[in-house]
Amino acid sequence: MNTWPVQDAKARFSEFLQACLASGPQLVTKRGQEAAVLVPVGQWRQLQANSRPSLKQVLLDAAARADLPIPPRGTSPRRAAPKL
Repeated sequence: MNTWPVQDAKARFSEFLQACLASGPQLVTKRGQEAAVLVPVGQWRQLQANSRPSLKQVLLDAAARADLPIPPRGTSPRRAAPKL
């Protein structure tokens, strides 16, 4: 992955974009610190699709079937009655 200072990425954006399309992701630095990555749209869509679980995955996930921490009746603090 090539690294571009933000000034160079701004000044030579067409070259920056072409490098992304030809070589893959390009890293942008600001004051020497990693700030952003430019990726081709196809790779971005693939990353997005892989990062979100489908509804089927959520419903079949074993972690979703865990017991909820519900306190026994009568042990929760009561709310004050509203004044009329």
